[in-house]
Amino acid sequence: MPSSRPQWSKRSLTAQAMGHVDPITKAVVPPIHVATTYIRDEDNAYSSGFVYGRPDNATIREAEEVLAMLEEAGAGALLFSSGMAAATAVFQALNPGDHVVASKVMYWALRSWLMTEAVRWGLSVDFVETDNLDALRNAIKPGRTKLVWIETPSNPLWTITDIAGAAGIAHAAGARLAVDSTTASPFHTRPLTLGADIVMHAATKVLNGHSDVVAGVLAGGKADAFWEKVVSIRKMQGAILGPFEAYLLMRGMRTLHLRAGAQAKSAMTLAERLSAHPKVARVLYPGLPQHPGHDIAARQMEGGFGFMLSIQVTDGEAAAIRTAARVRLWKRATSLGGVESLIEHRASIEGPGTPCPPDLLRLSTGIEDVDDLFQDLDEGLRAL
Repeated sequence: MPSSRPQWSKRSLTAQAMGHVDPITKAVVPPIHVATTYIRDEDNAYSSGFVYGRPDNATIREAEEVLAMLEEAGAGALLFSSGMAAATAVFQALNPGDHVVASKVMYWALRSWLMTEAVRWGLSVDFVETDNLDALRNAIKPGRTKLVWIETPSNPLWTITDIAGAAGIAHAAGARLAVDSTTASPFHTRPLTLGADIVMHAATKVLNGHSDVVAGVLAGGKADAFWEKVVSIRKMQGAILGPFEAYLLMRGMRTLHLRAGAQAKSAMTLAERLSAHPKVARVLYPGLPQHPGHDIAARQMEGGFGFMLSIQVTDGEAAAIRTAARVRLWKRATSLGGVESLIEHRASIEGPGTPCPPDLLRLSTGIEDVDDLFQDLDEGLRAL
């Protein structure tokens, strides 16, 4: 690499996958390394740095290097086989009896895991509205709380938690702060620079951006004993991402800045237009000035307010479901962050106990023409 690399912007480094060129073929696209085992040296050592495919892989290392750069992660980044594998590894690194405070509104599968499986690990978990720092502070149990887990913007209500404020509360109690920043991505928010200790992404979403990879990532602020436990958990449980998936993720991340910027711009346009729609009772999007977390979001997010928004339909749950059934350009599917726009009635998916209002539709804005996206929603809503 040229010595001038540190002067390159994150956008340039990401677009060129850190500028790696294959030393043998001189290809500008990194090759896929699929080997599971490696030759020892004559003295029985591994001078290449690679021993076996379960804990490490050259293709995965290259993708992790890009992610660590994007997040400004002092400890580096770890790729996992899914977002859930990445998230649960953090909780599994805690000790039995430890107390966790987590966002009340968060990814439903992780919330379900914390409510059921975490108990089997001997953890105690309290869910609070972490956008209320007083509520977060009051939930801390001195001497017992070891981890504060926040999701911001939260899925699917898009509430905003003050990351720096939450970090101060966690650290004052001797706890770590972990941030699920999936819907922000490092294009919009870098939690480690705001005081967080660990940031997690479901890399399946906007980091990859093409709805063809399931992956998760953790980025650490510093390589302390806790981080090493997380590294060991991935190694011993075999939760590493596959090399082909890492290759596809790298491919997707090269256009992250273009996609995330365009998607956020379209989401903002849709939020503004839908706010005036007669069939929409409420738009949930932190980019709107009337959003309760707008000022905090403006302070800790860059390049827009993300690609996700939700709407509450004026005529209630049945009307919301019918709207999702009538649209044509928007696709009725789970997930988010891809180049295609997705719509989903979240209460039906999450089931009993969901904090999601029954009249709510979650929208993941893709890269299609924003006028087409609005017209499709408008026709679906007016058809009611």
